[in-house]
Amino acid sequence: MLYAINAEDVPNSLEKRILVRSEHLTRIKGLQEAGRLILAGPYPAIDSQDPGPLGFSGSLIVAEFESLEAAQAWINEDPYVSVGVYQRVTVKPFKKVLPE
Repeated sequence: MLYAINAEDVPNSLEKRILVRSEHLTRIKGLQEAGRLILAGPYPAIDSQDPGPLGFSGSLIVAEFESLEAAQAWINEDPYVSVGVYQRVTVKPFKKVLPE
């Protein structure tokens, strides 16, 4: 089943993001290589593709997991969680309708 992982950053998270970005992306690329990733990316803190030093306000990952518990366990092991980028993470079942 698909799950949406919605994470909200702590204020001024950019330095922490930069510190472990490579490890974070490696984990997401693993989902992609396994054919389980639908989409992933950050929310810019401002209305811009490149928010510069203002950074990001959170992230969204939609991917396939065996269960809600498995999705929660996966995100709990993420480097952004470990270094304190995220202040809150919500994991919910997700039903993709479009595109087909």
